[in-house]
Amino acid sequence: MCCTFGDVTDVEWWRDLKLPTRVILGKDGRIASGAEWITDEAGRALFESMVGKTAFSAREIVVNALRESGELKGEPQKTTRQTNFFEKGDKPLEIVMSRQWYIRNGGTDFNCEGHDKPLRDELLQRGDELAFYPDFMRVRYANWVGGLSNDWLISRQRFFGVPIPVWYEVDENGEVDFSRVITPTEEQLPIDPTTDVPVGYQENQRGQAGGFVGEKDILDTWATSSLTPQIAGGWLRDEELFKAVYPMDVRPQGQDIIRTWLFTTLLRAHLEFDALPWKNAAISGWILDPDRKKMSKSKGNVVTPMGLLQTHGSDAVRYWAASARLGTDTAFEEKQMKIGRRLAMKLLNASKFALGMSGDAPLSLDLAQVIEPIDRSMLARLAQVIEQATAAFERYDHTRALELTESFFWDFCDNYLELVKGRAHNSDGAWSLERTQSARVALAYAVDNLVRLFAPFLPFASEEVWSWYRGNEGSVHRAAWPEVSPELAKLLKGQVEDCCNKGNCAEADPELLQIAGETLSAARKIKSEAKVSQRTPILECTFVFADGEKAQALEAFMDDLVKTASITKRPGVEVDEAQESPVTTKGAELGEPPAKQ
Repeated sequence: MCCTFGDVTDVEWWRDLKLPTRVILGKDGRIASGAEWITDEAGRALFESMVGKTAFSAREIVVNALRESGELKGEPQKTTRQTNFFEKGDKPLEIVMSRQWYIRNGGTDFNCEGHDKPLRDELLQRGDELAFYPDFMRVRYANWVGGLSNDWLISRQRFFGVPIPVWYEVDENGEVDFSRVITPTEEQLPIDPTTDVPVGYQENQRGQAGGFVGEKDILDTWATSSLTPQIAGGWLRDEELFKAVYPMDVRPQGQDIIRTWLFTTLLRAHLEFDALPWKNAAISGWILDPDRKKMSKSKGNVVTPMGLLQTHGSDAVRYWAASARLGTDTAFEEKQMKIGRRLAMKLLNASKFALGMSGDAPLSLDLAQVIEPIDRSMLARLAQVIEQATAAFERYDHTRALELTESFFWDFCDNYLELVKGRAHNSDGAWSLERTQSARVALAYAVDNLVRLFAPFLPFASEEVWSWYRGNEGSVHRAAWPEVSPELAKLLKGQVEDCCNKGNCAEADPELLQIAGETLSAARKIKSEAKVSQRTPILECTFVFADGEKAQALEAFMDDLVKTASITKRPGVEVDEAQESPVTTKGAELGEPPAKQ
């Protein structure tokens, strides 16, 4: 078969079958001279008549010559072919021969006689050593390496970029001998071969017989970005820094450049250091438009962030972005930003309210003062959230960490904070100092941990809250990540010997907070159905529980419930295991709504 290089398949056949190369098309798209392989004089003359012509004009010359010789059977007919065109152009692409630089990547061996299996197997093994998050992205790397049929082409014919640092000798006839490469010493690097001169030569020898010429090609963008861990880590310029940070811990990147950025970075590290460049790869999905189509400038569906930042604020936009799971495409959703803005404002307001309960008294985080069962229940739930959120982050599941923190926070605000605010504020002096301090310390401790849990997602709101009471200790973003401290662990197990309850604290029950929330909701429902203010007193009511154990737990937070729900008479308690709802009420009687102030 004789044909031009019409597509990549032709190139692969030529390479793999080692076919002779006869170049007739130059880089200018015109027929080049040199037809020594044509033996017939008339054929040579015909070819010379095409030299300098475009492929289209040369085709016309060939057709006319066939017609004149009588070898043309019938008249030519135009055909439609699938041809690659350059971007936004109307001219078909022609493949021409040129010299290029490559880095071996397992696609071919040195002699182009099949794949470089040893190198390919090594790179596949590197992929097995790397931890992918999510793990199913690993197969994309393996498929790419397994399907390589060419080495990595790293040279580009562009004007701007990092130069390829080599020169070539020019022979005595003035011809460039590309087989005789002049390389710089390490001390000379970096260089620009188009302006710098190799050792042993003078500038006036550039392009002259017996002299040299510089490489004009530049490096592919991936050839330099594949060294980002080394460049950022101070390789070859800061040995101490490089030893401290390399190999790095994690590479966060998009799924569409696993075959380029991730693979090329891993390849360079393997060839240079025989090791991985980082231990983990966190692979994100795409941000799609509301119709779940990929955003692109050509489609006109790209959304830029500046207007969103001005409308909703940085925390709100970051909250929306953090809601996207690794490896999963996410549709652009402005409603999520509104939720994020509301969450950031709630964090500010709730924290200010909780921290202000102590008035002018110093803020205390002394867990030994937390004696109330409902306070310790809240801290037990907080401890669970800290452990679960930490575990989620260690799995690179930041979305799960946000979900856990946000869910607890709304429960904290809607139920616990409402339930204990009367005791914490103690404006009427009805509570003992020990019970009041128990609520204040629990509230402060919760806020102190919540702002750190929220810091990766709502960085500005968290920083603002932190500055109110820890401003002299620096930024929340430099503070330690929250953990279940030994003091908290002892408190939750009821092992605090010097607590205000004289060491008689029972083990904390994290379920108590949920029971309290359900009971408070039942009390609120009475007023909502009556369409009266939540400040309206409940003169009398009975709580009906579907679970007898939960009914018994009511006593642990009864005083707080009576105060919060404005219940005049201590409520009755019944158990009805047949009902579907965890807690209901019956026999409720309301008083007169309070006068408007």
